[in-house]
Amino acid sequence: MDDRIVVGVDGSPSSLTALRWAVDEAKLRGAVVEAVLAWHVEYSMVIGPMSAAVAAGMDRDTLREDSRALLEELVGGTGGDVRAVLAEGDARDVLVRASRDAALLVVGSRGAGPIRGVLLGSVSSYCAHHAHCPVVVIREPGRTAPSEPVEHKPVITPGPLL
Repeated sequence: MDDRIVVGVDGSPSSLTALRWAVDEAKLRGAVVEAVLAWHVEYSMVIGPMSAAVAAGMDRDTLREDSRALLEELVGGTGGDVRAVLAEGDARDVLVRASRDAALLVVGSRGAGPIRGVLLGSVSSYCAHHAHCPVVVIREPGRTAPSEPVEHKPVITPGPLL
């Protein structure tokens, strides 16, 4: 394990918050931050004939360069020493691979909701279950706890069952 904090970024508000959190944590630990942006062409989302605009938006070179520009913008805005890593592939797989030998993996949670989360899968949930290091999931900015007080009941366990 090295002193490396990997953070998944995609330009969403939660990933920007995760990136800022990772930079602050790296300063406390004396660690290096790797901002990882995963990209890939999502052919499975196209059903039937597609327009020229959709086809142009699926051009591999264009997607890679757009992703590279976004990553450079995100890293440049941190004010810290952050290493930019652009990787082709599904974000879940890319981040789990990047977590090997890392001290920490930081990801944002967009709160897609139960239906969308089941259909599309959750990157943060996948990482929490499969990463090779501890995972910090940063909630979406502005999300608050429920407005009504939550009653906390004590947890009673029977102890070891013999």
